[in-house]
Amino acid sequence: MIEKTSIPIAPADDGRKPRSDGEQSRERLLHSAIRLFAEHGYAKTSTRELALAAGTNAAAISYYFGDKAGLYRAAFAQQSSNPQDNIALFDQPHFTLRQSLEGFYAQLLAPMQQGDIARDCMRLWCREMLEPTGLWAREIDQNIRPEHEALTGVLARHLGAPDDSDDMHRLAFSIASLALQHMVGTEVLQTLRPQLLATPQAIDTWLARMTDYALAMADLERQRLASPPSNHTVQRQAEGPA
Repeated sequence: MIEKTSIPIAPADDGRKPRSDGEQSRERLLHSAIRLFAEHGYAKTSTRELALAAGTNAAAISYYFGDKAGLYRAAFAQQSSNPQDNIALFDQPHFTLRQSLEGFYAQLLAPMQQGDIARDCMRLWCREMLEPTGLWAREIDQNIRPEHEALTGVLARHLGAPDDSDDMHRLAFSIASLALQHMVGTEVLQTLRPQLLATPQAIDTWLARMTDYALAMADLERQRLASPPSNHTVQRQAEGPA
């Protein structure tokens, strides 16, 4: 049975700001924390281990982040951004569907340009899903939900469908899954076909291809919406599963 650890949501803030000459120390501590929390989880990672990995002392954790929970919140939020800023990249009334999808994938794939830190952040998110502290539920509600609903609205607008229909939600999840598989499966990609992630240009190619694939899915949904179900299909739906 997985033991659930709860982390206070509100970050500790005593007004202290990182010294300009200590920024590198803070970044080392943050990056080491992302890696260790991803490998061992929040509960099994000690402040001593965190400090040693960053080449500093436990007092630095208190100075920069308040406590271990504050450091974990900062590590988990490393790849998070304001959802309204992300939504603005793909939800504009004058955008074509292609432009909207390009913007959607651009904000999802942007962290992949950061190399190892992006990989470790994704591992940390997976660890949080397996050993929840409460931050993943908050991420879904405050960040993922508004972006998903915005994408659903964009698709509905371009396809002429109700924006809260199951079909539009299903399409939005399918389109997002192209990028999510890429993010979660980074190690598989690097093992089987490393050149697909080797350069910024390779990531740009992914963005262009995903946009094409998503447009194809949207076009298929458009055709489906324009074609009334056949009598045979209606009969099967009424009869239910065999």
